[in-house]
Amino acid sequence: MQKLTIIKIGGNVIDNSENLYRFLEDFTSLEGPKILIHGGGKIATETSASLGIEAKMVDGRRITDIETLRVVTMVYAGLINKNIVAQLQAKGANAIGLTGADGNIIKAKKRPVKEIDYGFVGDLDENSVSVTSLAHLLQAGFVPVLCAITHDGETQLLNTNADTIASAVAVAMSAQYETHLVYCFEKKGVLKDVNDDATVVREIRSVDFEPLKADGTVAGGMIPKLHNAFEAINKGVTSVYIGKADELNEIALGTFGTKLSP
Repeated sequence: MQKLTIIKIGGNVIDNSENLYRFLEDFTSLEGPKILIHGGGKIATETSASLGIEAKMVDGRRITDIETLRVVTMVYAGLINKNIVAQLQAKGANAIGLTGADGNIIKAKKRPVKEIDYGFVGDLDENSVSVTSLAHLLQAGFVPVLCAITHDGETQLLNTNADTIASAVAVAMSAQYETHLVYCFEKKGVLKDVNDDATVVREIRSVDFEPLKADGTVAGGMIPKLHNAFEAINKGVTSVYIGKADELNEIALGTFGTKLSP
């Protein structure tokens, strides 16, 4: 099988233009087919505030009412996505920016209302990702850049967690590729002490996940990130790493961030 690298970026990698520039340099240098997936929550929150729209969050997850959906669509699919595509083109990578609606690449289902109404948020299942569409783009030499906007197939756009998209795309593409998934953000990996980059946990197995949550090593936004990572590694993805964006080249050396194991 051909190797495919799927990278999700978030945090201050996107918010900071210098960090983004350096990351995209390293991303472009990766050999073989690759897919980039991004969010952009902080910029969306700042844009909402400038428009007088209050950002509502529950346990780190955004409530997406109709006004917020308009903002995140503009920010994710427009401002951030096209900025990344333009920079990749300048570096020689033939990038193509996409939402889930383009080419019917990612079809989601609106999250049902339970204790909390998350609004226009999309959830994914095992049939959400169009492997055929993505494979055609890769075979044509394109570098797909996917934002966190999906659709339901009936005209409705939906806001979907970018970590979840990365995991779902990696699992789906593993049927045709040797798929490697990397979550890049501002920390060196999963840290025993969140304020000390020297405390990276180099490997976490599935059986370690619950104890690490219990002792507080894994907390907050890292919990859903690791949940998505283990979903991927347990469903056929060859490798999953979590680490700092500016250390991307260290994956080849085996010293990058935290490795997730079954």
